[in-house]
Amino acid sequence: MRKTEEKKMDVAKMRMLRWMSGVTREDRIRNDYIKGSTKVVEISKKVQEGTLRWYGHLMRRDEDHVGRHTIEMEVQGRRRRGRPWKRWRDCVRGDSQEKGIDEAEAQNSKRWKWLIRNGNPTWKCEPAGKKNMDL
Repeated sequence: MRKTEEKKMDVAKMRMLRWMSGVTREDRIRNDYIKGSTKVVEISKKVQEGTLRWYGHLMRRDEDHVGRHTIEMEVQGRRRRGRPWKRWRDCVRGDSQEKGIDEAEAQNSKRWKWLIRNGNPTWKCEPAGKKNMDL
């Protein structure tokens, strides 16, 4: 996702939060206060979480799955001049470095889901009824 798209989505989210809270721009209430009172995470962080969740799903698939072949595929030949295009794999690598997690940890699905989450207040660290979770 491009930075301009992220910015547009964040602006739309703030407009919706203001509308839900019954606050207008004329009231001059800061965005940080509205975000804190509604306890909503940035949209770009939720997109990052979805990307990492899909990556973990693909890494747990069989070795001969077409998704695994596509991720590990290297195209022969030369690229065009200039800056190389940003690939999905590059986004996953950057997101996992930002979160400080190793991509090899994707094999354990429960731990991976716990590591990639981005502060969703409704999701508890420990699911109800499961005290012995292998993290």
